[in-house]
Amino acid sequence: MLIGITGGIGSGKSTIARALEARGFTVYDCDREAKRIIAENKEVQQQIISLFGEDSFVNGIYNTDYIAQRVFSDPSLLAQLNAIIHPAVKADILSLLPSTGRSGGGSLFVESAILYESGLDSLCDKIIVVDAPEDIRIARTIARDYNGLSSPDNINKVRARIHAQEHIQQLHPDRKTIVVLNDGSTPIPEIVEKLTQWV
Repeated sequence: MLIGITGGIGSGKSTIARALEARGFTVYDCDREAKRIIAENKEVQQQIISLFGEDSFVNGIYNTDYIAQRVFSDPSLLAQLNAIIHPAVKADILSLLPSTGRSGGGSLFVESAILYESGLDSLCDKIIVVDAPEDIRIARTIARDYNGLSSPDNINKVRARIHAQEHIQQLHPDRKTIVVLNDGSTPIPEIVEKLTQWV
């Protein structure tokens, strides 16, 4: 069974994912694995070089700052980069299913902030959407990304990132999807127990 884990910034989806790993479940972290694929997959590297030029890699290492600068100023480039990376990640996930997913009778959790945008939701048997109130999400993100410095500028930056992901909050539970409130009132182990029973 393939189970997606997603949620907006500061929702705590990674905390839930790590707790599932601690319980012995296999969790595929899309961000981490995408970096590995870029570092190892020669075909993906060549496509990136064709799109961005030789500066995409320095001494064989992905030039993250250069790519980030290019896609920040040109959304069409970001879409083209995603069109290279998303299919490679999807293929990597599918290659794992015989040993950890549907065919093996086990469960593979896929953690992705962009589960729906990347089309990975279509692969999932079930989807967990982690949510939390905006003020909690802002506080968590500032603690993580801004060393706890809650200046008005940092708060506005985080709020803008949250609002850019509002489509996630508009999802409603159905047979395939469960929305979990991670606002600190329920201990993580209880949330994880509920999720494993639902799965």
